[in-house]
Amino acid sequence: MFFTNSAKTEMVRPEDALPGREAPIPTASEHFVSGLPLTLDIPEGMEAVSLGMGCFWGAERLLWQLPGVWLTMVGYAGGTTPNPTYEETCTAKTGHTEVVRVVFDPARISFEDLLRVFWESHDPTQGMRQGGDVGTQYRSAIFTTTAEQRQTALATRDRYQAALATSGRGAVTTEIADAQEFYFAEAYHQQYLAKNPSGYCGIGGTGVSCPAMPGRVSGV
Repeated sequence: MFFTNSAKTEMVRPEDALPGREAPIPTASEHFVSGLPLTLDIPEGMEAVSLGMGCFWGAERLLWQLPGVWLTMVGYAGGTTPNPTYEETCTAKTGHTEVVRVVFDPARISFEDLLRVFWESHDPTQGMRQGGDVGTQYRSAIFTTTAEQRQTALATRDRYQAALATSGRGAVTTEIADAQEFYFAEAYHQQYLAKNPSGYCGIGGTGVSCPAMPGRVSGV
């Protein structure tokens, strides 16, 4: 089915979203790089957040390499359709965006430092696209799991917005919301660029640095 760019950049109304399915779609059982089980369980003392930065292939490779990141997995979040497929998400009829779910150890990497990598590694001013990737599935997003994460996300957004404005760039369009359901993407998407090192990445920043919060020095 053919969809125009304008149709793909408009958020679907929940009542018009695809119905999806009750059962999760099959995915990989373990992380291709670390060998850890791909699970939604969070080890004691760690936290999780889902980040949308455009195509999740390049974003996941960037994030799994960070010191203090325990586990990454790719999937769909922020929409309406339960257990969507990749093909369904590409129609812009699920409301979901491509995300990387990151489980991290805050004793080794602070949430602020993780977000600094997030802000600097894509262009959060582009609305429903990222570079040449166009559609609601490529929108920038932070889906937080604690009140503290949400507060930090908003604070770093405001600081980065000021830095972007100084550089002549536009308004940040990143969606910041409490995490709801995370749906695993298909097995072939998990750690895709480790399996296909020469594959498409699609990730790129603005060249503008994200200032540290007052009294803090970045550990990344």
